[in-house]
Parts: sequence; structure tokens; C-alpha cells
Amino acid sequence: QVQLAESGGGSVQAGGSLRLSCAVSGDTAGPKWLTWFRQGPGEEREGVACASKAGNTIYTDSVKGRFSISRDNAKNTLFLQMNRLKPEDTAMYFCAATRDSIIVGSCLALSQYSYWGQGTQVTVSS
Repeated sequence: QVQLAESGGGSVQAGGSLRLSCAVSGDTAGPKWLTWFRQGPGEEREGVACASKAGNTIYTDSVKGRFSISRDNAKNTLFLQMNRLKPEDTAMYFCAATRDSIIVGSCLALSQYSYWGQGTQVTVSS
């Protein structure tokens, strides 16, 4: 059973930065895909960025050029470096994992993931 634990959330002013981490346990081989999702108040959960074990990365348009996803496969940890944060980035951020091979273009879809963390809150004030 894969377990995910996010950390690193907090409150920052617009333009600031945060680095989220997601510790993965229960899968020594490492999930094939690790992805960050977020869910703002009254909104649906959306994919933010995904990273394959092989090194593929995909970003949703709204964070391109500001966010960077990375994973340390040796430490089984996923990161999300968030720069130039905006108030609209305010959300609960979740880490998700799958052991399955998926099409790269579908890696931001919720339905692809079986394992989820509890989330970490990010609040950006203007």
C-alpha cells in the first residue's frame, strides 16, 4: 500500500515562494507517476504538475514558468517549487501516485491515480 505525506505548505504574500514535499512510502521501486493536484475553495480538484519516474514532466498552463516539479527517486520524494505565487494559487495541494503506465498526456487527470495524500494548505495573500 503506497502512502503519501505532503509538507511545506503555508501562507505567503503574492510574489513569494514555497517548496512542497511529498514523502512516498510502501513502494520501494517508486511509483511510475507522481503528481501534484490542488483544490481551491469551491473548486474542483485540478492537476498542477506531474513527473514520471523516467523523467517526463507536464504542467498545467496556469503554472508554466512559475512552478517546477521534481522527484528524488533515491529518497522516494516528490517536490514542487512554487515561485511568483499568486492569490489564485491558494488551494489545498495534494500529492498523488500511480504504479501503472499511463499516457503522458493524461497524467494530470484525477482518474489515473489510486493513491492520495492528505494535502497541505497553501494560502497566497495579495
